[in-house]
Amino acid sequence: MIPEEKILTLKNEYEDLKKDIYDPAKMSDQRYYSKISRRFKELQEILDLYDILKTYETTILENKELINSTNDKELIALAEEEATEAQEDLEKKISKLRELLIPKDPNDEKDAIIEIRAGTGGEEAALFVSDLYRMYTYFADKKNWKLSIMSSNPTGVGGLKEVIFSLSGNNVYGTMRFESGVHRVQRVPETESQGRVHTSAISVAVLPEADEIDVKINPADLKIDVYRASGHGGQSVNTTDSAVRITHEPTGLVVTCQDEKSQLKNKNKAFKVLRSRLYDLEISKHEAEISAKRKSQVGSGDRSAKIRTYNFPQSRVTDHRINLTSFRLNDILLGELDEFIDALKLAYRNEKVEN
Repeated sequence: MIPEEKILTLKNEYEDLKKDIYDPAKMSDQRYYSKISRRFKELQEILDLYDILKTYETTILENKELINSTNDKELIALAEEEATEAQEDLEKKISKLRELLIPKDPNDEKDAIIEIRAGTGGEEAALFVSDLYRMYTYFADKKNWKLSIMSSNPTGVGGLKEVIFSLSGNNVYGTMRFESGVHRVQRVPETESQGRVHTSAISVAVLPEADEIDVKINPADLKIDVYRASGHGGQSVNTTDSAVRITHEPTGLVVTCQDEKSQLKNKNKAFKVLRSRLYDLEISKHEAEISAKRKSQVGSGDRSAKIRTYNFPQSRVTDHRINLTSFRLNDILLGELDEFIDALKLAYRNEKVEN
């Protein structure tokens, strides 16, 4: 059963938030007001569900009392039927309430920065980076998210050694977080004359986009270099020192950006990526502490783990964390990812309920 003291604590929090929700002075701080509004709605849903749950308990109790106080067989049968239905509904509501009581990850509502890098497999891996970038572009379009390129490193034959981009919209990180890890592709490269299937691998990192309030960066910890951009970048790319490299000396993190013609724009983008990587480092430390106590299969954030295989000869995609296989490879590469993401969200939620 749900602990009464937990519900009492939430009721007190709800009443405190109600005062702030209707306080005009609080409305001027949009960031704070948005945060408390979301929490207020969460608490309202929990408490409304708890009230419904209590009515089912009352119904069960009343019917049991009726059964014990009468000899009318017809009335007893009706009371037993109503009590049984109420008990089934009660169990469903308890399960739903337990889910709602799981602490929500505050990062789920954040925008995200996605980094895709070629691993083993040479040019074939770089081509698959391009394929996955296109897949996420289609998926973002279906979700009405905004996509913005932060940095890219193209190869000469249509591949990408690396691409970094941001996604902004509704619940981006909460949706994309399960894409972090090693994605493996099995297919026959165009350069393979004997039709042999090659296996290549690329890595995907999904970082919650950090605000300045999330991460404080000491300017003294930074080394900032500007240099002349090279490669694809448009007119004047090789004539001005527009490219920016930022090194965070305490951690050794290095971020470069050269896609924009403006040095200032490149610098701002590089800072955005750096903030998110530093924030992600803190999250990774926290997740490592949790994993040391309890192994999480779905939401561990282990980016060295092989999470998914795309097999072109069999048109098969398999997610190894939840043993889900689909033979709709072409649709998935066109952004039809909901089957996998919904299943991963459910597995993650069930994992948290059990723990």
